[in-house]
This record gives sequence, C-alpha cells and structure tokens, in this order.
Amino acid sequence: MSRLKNKVTVITGGNSGIGFGIAQEFKKEGAVGAIVGKNQETLDSSVAQLGEGFIAINADVTNLDDLERVFKETSEKFGKIDVIVANAGGAVNGSTFGSVAEIGEADFDKTIALNLKSVYFTVHKGLPYMNDGGSIILIGSNAAHRAYASFTLYGATKSAVIHFAKGFSNDLLSRKIRANVISPGTTDTPVFERFVPAEQLDAVKQYWSDAMPIGRIGQPSDIGKTAVFLASDDSSFILGTEILVDGGLTYLSPN
Repeated sequence: MSRLKNKVTVITGGNSGIGFGIAQEFKKEGAVGAIVGKNQETLDSSVAQLGEGFIAINADVTNLDDLERVFKETSEKFGKIDVIVANAGGAVNGSTFGSVAEIGEADFDKTIALNLKSVYFTVHKGLPYMNDGGSIILIGSNAAHRAYASFTLYGATKSAVIHFAKGFSNDLLSRKIRANVISPGTTDTPVFERFVPAEQLDAVKQYWSDAMPIGRIGQPSDIGKTAVFLASDDSSFILGTEILVDGGLTYLSPN
C-alpha cells in the first residue's frame, strides 16, 4: 500500500498514543518524516519501531523556537513537507481537569497553550516549509460537542480547533493546502494510565466500551487510518471538514 509514498510528514505528539498510531499507519502507506515529542525515551522507542524513513525530534510544541527547529530539521532531511499533523495536546502535566469553579488562571493558560496556541503555531511555523497542495490534519475531540463534567476548558479548546480547520482552509485556498480535523472519542492510549489507578483500569475501559454504540473503545489505528485518508489524494475534494471517529458516541449514545 502506498497512498502516501514519499510524502514528507510532521506528526506532533507522534511518540505515543494517537500520534504514534497515526505515524504507524503513515509508515505503512509509504510516508517519511518526523515524529515530535518531549519524552526522549518514548521518542527513541517509537522511532525505532517505525524504522528507516522517520526521525525523532525532541521539542516543546508550546515553544515557537522549538517549532521552527522541527520544520527546519525535517525539511533539511527530507525536503519540503507535504503533511502536517497537529496532534499534540490533551492534559497538561502538573494540572488537572476541572470545572469553571476549580480551574484558575495558571491551569487555564497552560491548557490554552498546549491545546490551542500550539496548534495555531504548528501550522504557522510549518507553512513556509510546506508544499502547495499539501494537507494539514488537526486533532479535535468529541468533547467539543458534549459537555462532559470537568472538561469545560478542554472541550472549548477543541471547539476552536474545529474552527481552525475551516479558517485555515479558507486562508490557504490560493496554495491549495487543505485543513481538516479528526475528532476522536474515547481511545485506548496511555492517558488512561495517567488518570486511572491501575486496579481500576480494566473497569474504566469496560465502562467506556459499554457506552460506545459500536461496543468498543477506539484504537490509535482507527484514528491513523482516517488520517491516512485525509493526508492522501483520496480526500482531495475535502477541506475545512471535521470527521468524528468516536464509535457513534457523539450522535448515537443516549448518555
């Protein structure tokens, strides 16, 4: 399979979870490029699994100088970039989810920086290194559509990311660069282990599997296969669009 043969890609947060799932599916389809993350151990492990054609870059996506370095190093190694996947985001280390009564300015600023500012500037910094006709893939969340307890701020950032896909596409029409967003539902990633005690992990995953109309939680490969489609010429008529990859949770679940 070679829908992405020799396409140069940058995947932020590509060293674990959904990002690594995307990188694995891209590799299968012939892509080359860089995975970006802050944990050197997982970067080393993930790039070793991907093998030839991928490099790992240790960078903080909330730091604009780091982002500039990511795209410069990738383009120097592989040439101009065809696909940007702005995947990095989620829970900020050292802060927690919470309600509007609980989240103060410090955690607000950290969450906005990781889940919104970093997405904007990943694209902003990547554009000078990108080929016309390329594809930008953003990662949203079904939390943008459902008011989950303690997810108010996170859901708001993902709502803005969904708008970014529309706005970026409009901004970049002259360059024929398409931006789209994938919004996952509950997905089996290491994030579970950060927030759920080990003895409760199986029960929590089963709870979410039972809540899914499709009967299981998502896998990183589910998101990866959708990203391949959006990165490939198969989706050349699709731009400014959100694809919900959530097992039917947003529109079909009564809960």
